[in-house]
Amino acid sequence: MRLLLYKDLDLRRVRPAFEKLRAAIEADDFRSANVKKLNAGPYYRAKLDYANRLLLQFARVSEGEGAVTVCLALEVIENHAYDKSRFLRGAVVDEAKIEHEPAAEATAPALGADATPLRWLGPGRTQFELLDKPIVFDEAQDGAYRHPAPLVVIGSAGSGKTAVTLARLREAEGRVLYVTLSAYLAQSARALHAAHGFDNPKQEVDFLSYRELLETLRVPPGREVTLPAFARWCDRHRQTLRLLGGASGAMDPQALFEEFRGVIGAQPGGPLCLSDYLALGTRQSLLNCAQRESAHGLFQRYVVWLGEAGLYDSNLVAYAWRMQIAEAAEPIYDFIVIDEVQDLTPVQLALVLALLKRPGQFILCGDSHQIVHPNFFSWAALKSLFWHGLAGDAAQRQPLQLLQANYRNTRAVTELANRLLKIKQARFGSVDRESNFLVRSTAPEAGRVVLVAAKDAAVQALDASTRQSAQHAVIVLRDDDKSAARARFRTPLVFSVHEAKGLEYPHVLLVDIVSGQRQAYAEVCDGVQPTDLETDELDYRRAKDKADKSLELYKFYVNALYVAMTRAVQTLTLVESDTGHPLLALLGLQADEAQVQAVRASTREEWAQEARKLQLQGKEEQAQAIRDAFLQHKPVPWTPWSRALVEELLPKALDPRNPSAKPRQTLFDYALWHGQHEWVTTLGKAHFAPARQLLDEGQFWGAGSLLPNRYGFRNDAWERLKNLTRRSVAAVRQRHLQPWEAKKLKDLLQQVDQYGPDHATPVGATPLMLAAVAGNAPLVQALLDKGADPQLRDDFGHTPWDGALSRALQEPGFAATGLPAVFPLLAPAALDVQVDGRLVRLERRQGEYWVLMLMLAGLKTQWSRCVTRALEPHKYAKGFFAEQLHEVLARLPAWLWSDKRRKRSYVNQVLARAEASSTYVPARKLWVRASNGHYLPNPALQLRAGDAWTLVYTAMALDWVDLGCGDGELYRPKPQELVARLGAVIREDSGERDASALAPSDGPV
Repeated sequence: MRLLLYKDLDLRRVRPAFEKLRAAIEADDFRSANVKKLNAGPYYRAKLDYANRLLLQFARVSEGEGAVTVCLALEVIENHAYDKSRFLRGAVVDEAKIEHEPAAEATAPALGADATPLRWLGPGRTQFELLDKPIVFDEAQDGAYRHPAPLVVIGSAGSGKTAVTLARLREAEGRVLYVTLSAYLAQSARALHAAHGFDNPKQEVDFLSYRELLETLRVPPGREVTLPAFARWCDRHRQTLRLLGGASGAMDPQALFEEFRGVIGAQPGGPLCLSDYLALGTRQSLLNCAQRESAHGLFQRYVVWLGEAGLYDSNLVAYAWRMQIAEAAEPIYDFIVIDEVQDLTPVQLALVLALLKRPGQFILCGDSHQIVHPNFFSWAALKSLFWHGLAGDAAQRQPLQLLQANYRNTRAVTELANRLLKIKQARFGSVDRESNFLVRSTAPEAGRVVLVAAKDAAVQALDASTRQSAQHAVIVLRDDDKSAARARFRTPLVFSVHEAKGLEYPHVLLVDIVSGQRQAYAEVCDGVQPTDLETDELDYRRAKDKADKSLELYKFYVNALYVAMTRAVQTLTLVESDTGHPLLALLGLQADEAQVQAVRASTREEWAQEARKLQLQGKEEQAQAIRDAFLQHKPVPWTPWSRALVEELLPKALDPRNPSAKPRQTLFDYALWHGQHEWVTTLGKAHFAPARQLLDEGQFWGAGSLLPNRYGFRNDAWERLKNLTRRSVAAVRQRHLQPWEAKKLKDLLQQVDQYGPDHATPVGATPLMLAAVAGNAPLVQALLDKGADPQLRDDFGHTPWDGALSRALQEPGFAATGLPAVFPLLAPAALDVQVDGRLVRLERRQGEYWVLMLMLAGLKTQWSRCVTRALEPHKYAKGFFAEQLHEVLARLPAWLWSDKRRKRSYVNQVLARAEASSTYVPARKLWVRASNGHYLPNPALQLRAGDAWTLVYTAMALDWVDLGCGDGELYRPKPQELVARLGAVIREDSGERDASALAPSDGPV
């Protein structure tokens, strides 16, 4: 058996023992290697010596008609310390429960029964890279990986561009940036980078979409302009568009948008003045010189309209922000990776490169054949940036790295896409030298491509066989075409090409893409003969007529078809009304009968997961269509707790003339469940017996303030109150939380199927919120598999993760048990906040991430005495403090809170450096000092809510906390009053922002 070594495997201390082990495994002698299966995940261990073990995993790779199993060496575990393993993530490994070693006659495939798939394994390869799965680089990928920066990587979808760039990114030191246009791609890259617990202590890496990058410099006002909004604006200027279109009719809004975004407003030096615009070459604009003056005047109106409509153009913002960096700011990044660079304009790219401390320390990767954004990108324009010195002298001398292998699409799909590229070159000439290549499929499957006439019988047959499968998607050219496609195909997975970019499905149907734009696609293939396509390579040749703008005019159509084709991993079906179109003939397609095969209907869980994935990618329309078609749920038969219900019941509960105890009991249980002591006080004053018992036992009245021992409170009364409060809170929690702590999940999951994964339980929380508070990781995973949304918030602004953190604050022991179990499933990869008008992103590795998370999760109970505290309650009334936070953080396992952070002094350091008045760089200003050693979240802080921002205390519903506070002498002011006073200090004091002067005193007011 072949043994492959993980690139970062450290064998320095065990080299001789490892060589013996390697020989045994390669000889299939697993008994001598003492290979045994672990009880944690798909991992095995082999014995190096008495104290040390080697962590293994098996992988299977297809070769010819069969598959081969290989062994992967992941990590050396020294001194049996399985709990410190990067891959096991704190899982408990009981050596007594490790399965017996395989029998001598055991085969490699038997060992690899739970093997992970491996896409490719070339001869002589001995190492592998590991992102979310093991990867062995081919020659071209390895060459790009080892090439020094600056580096430009060109490759089609499925060529491994992202894997190569992330492997390089992991090795960079200092502050590192990964940026791309798509927020979902940035999130996916972050997950791949951190997969299997990877951490490079020598780097601090940011994964940002381009919009988020702008926001880190300063949050632009309003929303970014979109093509639909621009098209509506164009309706006001139809006359000008007719002039720009000339004899061919009014200019298409998509083309004008490209002219504005990709030409006039795209230059690094700012929007072009009229003279510079008129001086552009013929191939640098969609318009001739006679039309450009009108277009430039319309661009000036466009800029004015943006301000009036509350919109912004990221090109104009990028230029403004870059000028500010040049004047006042210092570059901040040591290394930058720009993914899908073809989606960015020159001015956007120039802004990113301006953030580099040292020019040339970057990697760019992309594919110009996938341009569907209006930006006029070309590799030639990119190289001109280098020639003008924006990327450093080294970038001008570096060759581009080309990745031609495709590890995603089957051979049939790849061959069709290649034929379209041949047509594109034969018709328009080579786009540039860098894009002049065909793709080579490495897939063992042949795949299938078929052309079907869009007749009723064929369409109905295709619809019937695919509508219930989450592996079949329908793609049309534009958004306007989706309604017609939905009338014929009932699948919820209907996308325009723009929406489909970045997606992939095993089976794809392209519906009337060519027939819907007959004239445009006729122009695409005009004059191309079948003999022009009889080549295995693309020869570089430019168009004969340099004034011919056909490529720019029809680029969208040919690129859109290419992108649509390459979304299909296994099979591609083109459903066309005009099967005799010349382009289809040049593609080598002939109309055939619809090849209807039995398709397995996807389960509810698979549809739920697909809906969740699409929602994360911003495809809310398709996600909702899935819910409507396949995830229909009944309303719950109970009345869940909610803020609206409590507000309705409150007058009834406090009315002494109301004989019913039900409103009082509901309010009492709601208060105990959420830890709202002042609400209990209000009910006690209304003579509700259970609440009155708590007040009488504590010997306090009036506003319900509980005085500490030094103010005369008797120790025995304090202990009685603590015990009674603990029992009261525990009883409510036990009653409502016990079902969610169970190991048997069947009944709960049946409820989810009936009422939906996000239905409101009797306490008003979603099932995922209760599973998180219970620390029930298997249930959390099952709910996520059914499409539960981990971002939903309850009445107090708590997500499921916030609920788990809140319990850890109240029960620090939960931080050692339940919290680590749900962390990988629920904890956000980053926390976005806005401070002083800019985005501050807190990553999991940062101490501020944990401290601010705990503060937000603890806000609703920080001032409450319904929750038993280990320390004197008067400390909590002033805010959060290091001892309180450290008690939770110190209980976390080492893989969440490293040993170097165990001391309370580290928490004090984090609190001090992120304070609003701190001079620490970077000044994050996350919280304010309410009194000496006590902190509260900065009232000026904002949290992201979808595409908008919300003030932190509004997002966390501070107005709902302790709403039942009555008048009278209080031990401390209401939370709302305290925060308002802190906010006033921040607004009024432009210098020292210490709010300790307004902090509450230790005694009664």
